[in-house]
Order: sequence, then structure tokens, then C-alpha cells
Amino acid sequence: MDNTTILISGAGIAGPALGCLLRAYGFGVTVVEKAPAPRPGGQAVDFKGETHLSVLRSMGILADVRRMRTGGADQEIVDAGGRRLAVMPGEFTGGDVEIRRGDLSRLLYDRSSAAGCEYVFGDSLTSLTETADGVHVTFERGAPRTFGLVVGADGIHSNVRGLAFGPERDHVRHLGHYYALAELPESVGDVPRMYNEPGRMVAAGGPKGPAFFVFASPELSYDRYDTEAMKRVVIDAYAGMGWRTPEILEQVRRAEDLYLDSISQVRVDHYAKGRVVLLGDTAYGNTLGGFGTGLAVVGAYVLAGELAMAGGDHQAAFRRYEELLRPYAKIARNGNAGPFLAPGTPGRIRMRNRIFKSRLLLKGMLKMTDMFATGITLPDYPSPARR
Repeated sequence: MDNTTILISGAGIAGPALGCLLRAYGFGVTVVEKAPAPRPGGQAVDFKGETHLSVLRSMGILADVRRMRTGGADQEIVDAGGRRLAVMPGEFTGGDVEIRRGDLSRLLYDRSSAAGCEYVFGDSLTSLTETADGVHVTFERGAPRTFGLVVGADGIHSNVRGLAFGPERDHVRHLGHYYALAELPESVGDVPRMYNEPGRMVAAGGPKGPAFFVFASPELSYDRYDTEAMKRVVIDAYAGMGWRTPEILEQVRRAEDLYLDSISQVRVDHYAKGRVVLLGDTAYGNTLGGFGTGLAVVGAYVLAGELAMAGGDHQAAFRRYEELLRPYAKIARNGNAGPFLAPGTPGRIRMRNRIFKSRLLLKGMLKMTDMFATGITLPDYPSPARR
């Protein structure tokens, strides 16, 4: 078995992005995903700065992302009576180009499958056994197979990371907040609005899609595949909250889909172990700071480029990938958007709002996010889009 056959676990953003790139370099790619199909909807995600845009351009998808972009509307921060307290500008939340997560996932899925990626939905890995020249993989449903390399791109609760690196408790640290997204049956207004009470935030309305919740909480136990159980967690967490929250919660009860997860950090000593390597939230964590999608796509670009240039030496490719990505991913290791989005006291809510009333403070925040987004010098890999 050589290193040109690669199994990717996870069909969100990182996995299909890597599949697109690897297929362009001539690798054989299989993507396995526990869900029955690509996940639609989701929040708006964004790309910031020339580093992100250059990767999208090299992949040949920048024009499509721009065509599918959301409006990047300003978001009003309001009090319990609906009066505007501050405005979070679209340039702060939407970067240079913003797109619904589900639209980006579908775009990457369509591109990678058209290029020859094999997708297996409704299945997941049950064991990984490394041999001298490959990884023997067993699945919940499918027959066992052997691949040259395995990539874990299956999120913060990664099955691959658990199988190859050890249990989640050893690598994932809860940061004290949860977030939820719910596709509401009815509109909550044409203008995006956000409302805070200490330790809780709810945002809804406008063109960006689902209602968005962030709330402080100790670590919770719930079934991540039980939508009704997750609805109960959110409804209980927001009981008694003002503004239009009761109306929004009534719609949450009727929503067909809801996603709930913790804001957490991932800590792994190395991104690779033998023939298994981690990508995206699986490796870098999910601190909800607006960098996860950019990290995933830049990480996929670097990993694919290093594998293409390594001449079959996966150890060298993985080592170089980590050398480049670990410093760049420091925002995910050190950040935590929970206290910013859901400050814990009325005073901290007022302090957060002042940022959006001061051009100087806002300019500083934007400069800092641009610095994080562009904080990597990408090697001059052969452009996959031109191959």
C-alpha cells in the first residue's frame, strides 16, 4: 500500500476541502461521514484577508464563494425593549466574504465528488490498525478496508482522534460556554438583532439564517444526536430571558433542526501519529472566534500541498504541515469568544458594546483579526486549480 490512497473522516468543511485538493494532485480519496448527507444551513462563516482569499482562488472556488455570499448585514445590539444600543458592523462579523456554512459545504462536496472523491454517508470508523505500509480500517456498516493514510476531519468530538490519540477527555477542554443554532420556522424581523443578559446571548433576524445562542454553563451531558434533547437544553438555559426570547424559544420548539455544542479547546501534542493526521476543529479546536473555517481551509491547503511535494514520505509531510499550522492556529488555542458574545455581568456587556461605539476600538479589533487571519506565509505549492 502506498500513500496515494487516503481516507478522510468528516464531510463538513475541512474534509471536502482536503478532498478537492488531494484529487487535484492525483490522490485517491474516500470520505466517510456519520450523517446521512451533507449538512444544510448553519451559521454564516467568513474568510478574512489575502491568505484566505488566495487559498480559495488557488482551489478555483473563490468566484463561486463570492457568488453565494450572504449580505454581510450590520447587526443591532438591543436592550430588552428593542432599543438599539450599538451596531456590530458587517465588516466585523463577515470578513471579506461571507457564506452560509451549508452552502460552502455543499460547494466543496459537489466539487470534490465531481473530481472523483468517493463519499460514504451514514457510516463511521470503529478501529484503526496501522501496519508497515498502511492503515487497516473497520467501519460500523461497511466492509473493512486498507488505506495508505487516514485524516481526522470529523470535528471537535472526533472519532478518529479518539481511536488514534486517546479519549476526548485527554484532549478537549470545555471553556465554560455553549452555543446553539436553530433554523426557525418564521422570520424574526428583517434586521439582525442581538440581545444580552449576563451569561446569555440570543441573536435572530435578518438574512444570515438561524437563530444563534451563546450561554455560560458548566459542562453538560446530553445526546448530541437527539434534537429534542438539545432543544430542551436551550429552552431551559433561556428560561425567563427578556426581549423577544420567549417568542424565539416557541419557534425553537417547532424547529426541524437544532445544533448545540460546547465552546472548547483541543490540545494535542502533535497533529499526526503514525499514518493518521488531524485537520480542522479536530486538531485546532472550536473557540467560536470566527477563524475556524479559515483555519480548516488553510490547513487543508497546506496538508495537501505538503503531501503532494513529499514524494510519498508522509512523515516529512506531516511534520512540515504541523510546523506551518501550529503557530497559525494559536488563535484557536488561546481564544474564546464565549465571554465576548455572552459577557457575565451587566458591566462587561456595556464594555463590550463600547467597542462598537468607538471607531478607534473597532479599528483595533479589525486590525487584530486581520493579523491573525494573515499570520502565515504559505509555501509556493503547484496550484491545484491549474493542474
